[in-house]
Amino acid sequence: MLITGRGVDRRDRVPVAARRRTALPWGRRPAGGVPHAPTIDGVDTELRQTLHRRGLRMTPQRQLVLDAVSELGHATPEAICAKVQEIAPAVNITTIYRTLDLLEQLGIVRHTHLGHGAPTYATGEHEHVHLVCHRCGTVDEVDASLLDDLAGTLAQAVGFTLDPTHVALSGLCARCEAASDEEPVGHATGSGEGPA
Repeated sequence: MLITGRGVDRRDRVPVAARRRTALPWGRRPAGGVPHAPTIDGVDTELRQTLHRRGLRMTPQRQLVLDAVSELGHATPEAICAKVQEIAPAVNITTIYRTLDLLEQLGIVRHTHLGHGAPTYATGEHEHVHLVCHRCGTVDEVDASLLDDLAGTLAQAVGFTLDPTHVALSGLCARCEAASDEEPVGHATGSGEGPA
């Protein structure tokens, strides 16, 4: 968006103040069908203050990324980019990665590797451990306090401080475990056969 010193976007000749009054939340579109970009007036004030304390500016792109992460829950950078591009098509994946990195440094979002693919991001208040079934791919969440004993043991034995909210544990979910107990002898999952 090109904004001149006079406060007008040269591409559409709409005064900046007028665009601020027409911003709509996710999913709602104005009569013309084209969504308006979010404005600085409707931003997360906590994020704005955190950025300001660190000498950084609040930008519409940063707010869009945070909104997408909040709305999507656990999402890859590609899914976040697709969501942001619904509102601001010019935002590219590089901007998404840089913004996610900044938001993580600020403690606003966290990432977790749930498998071999891209990390997933969630807002900082998502403090839980992920249980990933390596057979069906289901991801369950359990309270991070379940790892308190392990965290205490690691701290005492080797001086390591565990961040259990960044952990994804791999195994079999209850449904896949029950199904494997019912399999006839000779049909082990290591044979290369299994669900596609």
